[in-house]
Amino acid sequence: MSTDTIKSITNVFPVNRDALKSPSDSRRAASIIKEFSLNTSTHGIPGIARSESVHNRMFWSISLLIFTGIMIFFVTQSIRAYFEYPSQTSVAIVNEWPQAFPAVTICNYSPLRYDRFIEPFLNYTKTFNLLNITDIKNFTSKHALYIRDFLIYKLNQNESLDEYFYSLESMMMHCSFNNILCTAANFTWFISPQYGLCYTFNAKLKDSLNSPVKDSATYGGTGILEIRLYVHQHQYVPYFSNGIGVAALVHDNQLLPDMELTPMHLAPNRHHRLGYSKKTSYFLSSPYTSCSDKVNLGMQVMYNEYHDTEYGYKQTVCYAVCIQAYTYDKCGCGNPFRWTIRYIVSPGSDKWIRVLFCNMSDPCYVDASAELLNTRSIWTKYCPACQQECTYNEFIIRLTSVYAPPAYLMNDIKQFVESTDVPLPINWSTTWPSEIQLSYVSFEVAYETSRSEVYSQQPTISAVDVLSNVGGQTGLWIGISFLSLMEIAEMIYRLIRSQYHKFHGPIQKNTNEENSQL
Repeated sequence: MSTDTIKSITNVFPVNRDALKSPSDSRRAASIIKEFSLNTSTHGIPGIARSESVHNRMFWSISLLIFTGIMIFFVTQSIRAYFEYPSQTSVAIVNEWPQAFPAVTICNYSPLRYDRFIEPFLNYTKTFNLLNITDIKNFTSKHALYIRDFLIYKLNQNESLDEYFYSLESMMMHCSFNNILCTAANFTWFISPQYGLCYTFNAKLKDSLNSPVKDSATYGGTGILEIRLYVHQHQYVPYFSNGIGVAALVHDNQLLPDMELTPMHLAPNRHHRLGYSKKTSYFLSSPYTSCSDKVNLGMQVMYNEYHDTEYGYKQTVCYAVCIQAYTYDKCGCGNPFRWTIRYIVSPGSDKWIRVLFCNMSDPCYVDASAELLNTRSIWTKYCPACQQECTYNEFIIRLTSVYAPPAYLMNDIKQFVESTDVPLPINWSTTWPSEIQLSYVSFEVAYETSRSEVYSQQPTISAVDVLSNVGGQTGLWIGISFLSLMEIAEMIYRLIRSQYHKFHGPIQKNTNEENSQL
């Protein structure tokens, strides 16, 4: 209200002139704060505002400070608990039918065929004067000491070892899936340093459009793979293997088979049943875990040795690749037990390097592996991406067996053995029944249940939980809610508006006076 207006009113009406004047800016700001304090829903502040004595005001102020401190403590704890990213695992039973039939990998327990191996091997020992033995026809334990050296020598010369191993055609008598015959063409192959040539049925292929992964209901069946094998034990190289039979593994179609780590050994003279049930594990990605599904370049190069397959990320494979890379950088050669890793990619590089394998007697590759596994700085440089898988399928196997073969199959087996390119045992015509019992291995892989166990990692505390916890703590201790925050926002707005009028009012008045003078 202007001064002239106040004078006019006081001349007409008997009122106090000061009562008509607008309150000062400082008094107006205090009035806004006091109005907020008396009406806010936040506990404690109204008690301070309406206190009429110092003691009462101190009581409410101290109470508010104490409970605000307690509230801040519990709110901080709630937020910290969330950023620790705790998790829990839930277990569910899922009825999955049809489900993808797993991949099945098989290898002869002993990798080498004596008839094809012995002559090149003896020539090797003679060339390098490794054995001072004149009788080269009798294979002794001293010969066996140099078998792996011979194989590494051939690999370093970039020569194929396939001719020394057992072909699938020479071993597999019968194969059927859901009662439909399968052949060697339905298998992919790779070389294992322990078992030689191995063969995988139903692996995920690069040409998945024309060769999709088979499921349990393919061909209208219930998911049974039956294979009969003859391992030709009479051709086993002496002192190189400590048993007779087949190495087999049931595994995920998209994962490389770890034949050196987790195979099952199937003995001859039996028909084995591998009944499986499926278990799937899901892990949360970052920041809850450091899991990974990314196939790095080193793994991609390695997978080229697994012909036509399209395998995904696997932690053990990542370990093997980075260990081989460090072994090469330290020793100038690769681990001789990692035949499938013939090319490495050094850290920070995108180029492939072909490696030669170390001699078996060279201790450097052993020391390099130990140094990498026990030195954090080296591990961080070479294996930073080797984390657990985010998704992992595994198959729980229940193994049973019965004696085999039955009598009615004996002649069929005899005819098959005689039709292969593997030389027959001495006195085969009289000893063939006992020879068959020593070399015949039969097995079937069948699903036992359509129920799959699913283990899922889930956050223990979600963002909604944090918001609820914070709201509960603030409401419990000092009564703050979102509406309380809006009250504070309103008070701040009114204070800003008051300050705006405080400074803008005189400027506007001076402007109006200047305009009137003009």
